[in-house]
Amino acid sequence: MILATLSLQIQTLPDSPGVYQYYDKEGKILYVGKAKNLKKRVSSYFNKIHDTAKTNVLVKKIVTIKHIVVPTETDALLLENNLIKTLQPRYNVLLRDDKSYPWLCIKKEPFSRIFATRRMVKDGSEYFGPYTSFRTVSTILELIKELYPLRTCNYDLSKSNIESGKFKVCLEYHIGNCMGPCEGYESLENYQKQVDAIREILKGNFKESMKDFKRVMTNLAAEMHFEEAQKIKEKIEVLENYQSRSTIVNPKITNIDVFSIVSDESAAYVNFLQISHGSIIRSHTMEIKKKLDETDEELLELAIIELRERFHLLSREVIVPFHVDLGENIKITIPQLGDKKQILDLSIRNAKFYRIEQLKQLQIVDPDRHTKRIMAQMQKDLRLPVEPRHIECFDNSNIQGTNPVAACVVFKDGKPSKKDYRHFNIKTVEGPDDFASMTEVVYRRYKRLLDENEPLPDLIIIDGGKGQLSSALKSIDELGLRGKITIIGIAKRLEELFYPGDSIPLYLDKRSETLKIIQQLRNEAHRFGITHHRDKRSKAALNSSIESIPGIGEKTMLILIQHFKSVKRLKLATEKEISDVIGISKAKKIVEFYKATND
Repeated sequence: MILATLSLQIQTLPDSPGVYQYYDKEGKILYVGKAKNLKKRVSSYFNKIHDTAKTNVLVKKIVTIKHIVVPTETDALLLENNLIKTLQPRYNVLLRDDKSYPWLCIKKEPFSRIFATRRMVKDGSEYFGPYTSFRTVSTILELIKELYPLRTCNYDLSKSNIESGKFKVCLEYHIGNCMGPCEGYESLENYQKQVDAIREILKGNFKESMKDFKRVMTNLAAEMHFEEAQKIKEKIEVLENYQSRSTIVNPKITNIDVFSIVSDESAAYVNFLQISHGSIIRSHTMEIKKKLDETDEELLELAIIELRERFHLLSREVIVPFHVDLGENIKITIPQLGDKKQILDLSIRNAKFYRIEQLKQLQIVDPDRHTKRIMAQMQKDLRLPVEPRHIECFDNSNIQGTNPVAACVVFKDGKPSKKDYRHFNIKTVEGPDDFASMTEVVYRRYKRLLDENEPLPDLIIIDGGKGQLSSALKSIDELGLRGKITIIGIAKRLEELFYPGDSIPLYLDKRSETLKIIQQLRNEAHRFGITHHRDKRSKAALNSSIESIPGIGEKTMLILIQHFKSVKRLKLATEKEISDVIGISKAKKIVEFYKATND
């Protein structure tokens, strides 16, 4: 049986690529794994009995699940490799050795060699990767070999060695794969131009190199070497699709700590990524409960000091989303572009996911607290005197002025209260006058609530702009409710919120929970009103058609309405189908009536 806390953690996992980490009751790491979909992968551990005893034992020991969200499955693969090597989990065996994914190296030496390696040597050489696919590495090297005749020997081609005639050209020179720099047949300048072009390919900048690709392919085709031309075309396609760089591992970024913060009304969530030798080796997210109106800058400074002390961090550079004061000895970087910005974005993304999971867990465990948080947020966003526990929203519906109706939907504690929904048939307004209709229904609604001594709403929302809001305000004033209830209008096109007496609308963040609840209210009022309007139109049409048939009374009419739904269906029905509903004699009258009108 899964622990309640564990079940809660699984329910709130994201459906995104990432790496998951299992911990036991003592907080020791048990296992690190990657997933294309974190929620599905982690759930699969707990919904079946596994084939191996080891896996079943592992599942029984799991108490806590942590995870890191990454952009792609390839990034998850690389991050998993880093974490297994760093954390050495007990149940991971495949990647615990000292093997690593391959890199492509441009060696720092005269007439640079380019080769694949698993070891990074800090001698000034350039490294690109790592690559999760050996096929990609071999394809890139083969393509480079096709395009550029580079040396493969490991001679020390210093100027003095070449001039002294120490080396002789090998078979690679004679078969055209090398231009013979060892005997001075190729200048260093010309050779380095080719290395520069290869460097751009490895960075993913193909524009200049593509000209060379096409030239080689075209020349081969012109010489009738179609098979060779096709091979180069296939290699180019593979190369275009490969991921040239990864935000998870980048040898240019070493020993840096990354911090980001996401906050709401009640708490802040700080994510921390530790970068060591170009690899993310640790991720941690902490929640900070707000006591007063602390700024994000203040909270992030406190969190950085706490995390650096807790994890004994000694790096002299930190990446943050805005300036913080950490003293003179630590370099503050606020990246706007490039690899560092990508890593900061990854940290922010993890903080956001953590916040969403915490809120989901809160909603499951303590729905009242979740509701209170949303209500407090709405009160602040909409500048209300009280929390909007009881909200009512009005919408008019009429098509070409026929059958005008209005709808009032009610939300309590941020959720629909369908038993309190009300329809209104417009009684005092002739023709399609939405403003007058709004005045009528708002008056009727709150006159009745006052007469019956029912509780009034904390907030009234009018679906429409300034005109609709002004019309509703007439009734509010007439009933003496101005100042007792907050009333606002929402315009559909730009989601503008209008307040009485204020010509400048309020715009909410498109992702805010407050705006989402208002949109849900507006959409629900529209749906409820349109449904009632359609029913009224169809019934009116059916009524007028049936009432004109001699010998058909109100009771029969209601039976036909319920069964056939529309006049068109009734007209198309056979005498047998109608007689099955209301009897033979009445069915005959209806069939004869429609036959006579058609003739």
